[in-house]
Amino acid sequence: MDKYLNKINFDFQTNQKILNLISKIDLYKGKWNIIEKQENIYLKELRKIATIESIGSSTRIEGGTLTDKEIQELLNDVKITKLKSRDEQEVVGYYDTLEIIYENYDNIRLSENYIKQLHQFLLKYSDKDTRHRGKYKSLSNKVVANYPGGIQKVIFNTTDVHLVQNEMNDLINWTNEQFEKGEIHPLIIIANFIYEFLSIHPFQDGNGRLSRLLTTLLLLQNDYMFIQYVSFENLIEKTKKEYYQALMEGQKNRNKDNENISKWTLYFLDKLNILTQRLDAKYDIFKSKGGYLNERQKQIKDYLTKNQPLKISDIAKKFKNVNINTIKKDIQYLKKEHIIQSVGKGKGTVYLIKKEK
Repeated sequence: MDKYLNKINFDFQTNQKILNLISKIDLYKGKWNIIEKQENIYLKELRKIATIESIGSSTRIEGGTLTDKEIQELLNDVKITKLKSRDEQEVVGYYDTLEIIYENYDNIRLSENYIKQLHQFLLKYSDKDTRHRGKYKSLSNKVVANYPGGIQKVIFNTTDVHLVQNEMNDLINWTNEQFEKGEIHPLIIIANFIYEFLSIHPFQDGNGRLSRLLTTLLLLQNDYMFIQYVSFENLIEKTKKEYYQALMEGQKNRNKDNENISKWTLYFLDKLNILTQRLDAKYDIFKSKGGYLNERQKQIKDYLTKNQPLKISDIAKKFKNVNINTIKKDIQYLKKEHIIQSVGKGKGTVYLIKKEK
């Protein structure tokens, strides 16, 4: 049995838990991919929120200090020449790399070259990382957890410098081979890849952040499109202790016959399942609040809710300061977004709030 298969050779009880979680995640995946094809405008808003949360959490896990609000303000008015603090440089680097993944995940192959390129993008603005960005480490490093008050704790030791090239090559080849064979579920392959990547820790710095970006990349490539709209990084930040413990459980037997990643795989799948529940709740709240509507459209929606059914002429009487053509456009937009529905034809058409199925 090859060294990777040995680590994912789980006992019966673990296998049952894994199958249960995977079936829930895959069921949601199918449901979400139908929602996404409708291309509702609030998906863009959900992605914006998730992006800010992901950047904030992923940089804070590694010791960053910027809040989500500060990150939002920075990205709204970003001037690359003025990125003086390391926190700001890391935030913009993470944002740029995440956007590259969102826009190009179909064209990014899992290869050493592409991984090095993503590392280069991630550390593009970091002054202190100029020498080693996009290159494998030349000095030994350790996985260190950052805790409040500047406290650091060594989680585990990583692959020696002279072995990195071979180990990364083996890992990438095995992962691509397994995706192609289709004998192991993609989520187990992804969980294994991330565990191995973090264990190797191939770069001098940025490994934790890059591992989370690669998670997003691999999930998108395997059609888990919902990952763009809810932040995995945010959930890891909130369960940081559990995250490190799950990695350490496998690491304590690193390179031994009994090295096993059952705890990490269950952590990975459990958190992915929680993400689907979070997204479901966020999506419902967004729909009910109409968070994607402008102020005028919200007022028209509220007026309709209290006085339905109404004709366009009735709405025009209420909003005398708004041009009738603008009202017509708003009504069509509300219809397109499945917020309202029309009954009747021509001048007799009335509009009312669409009931949820």
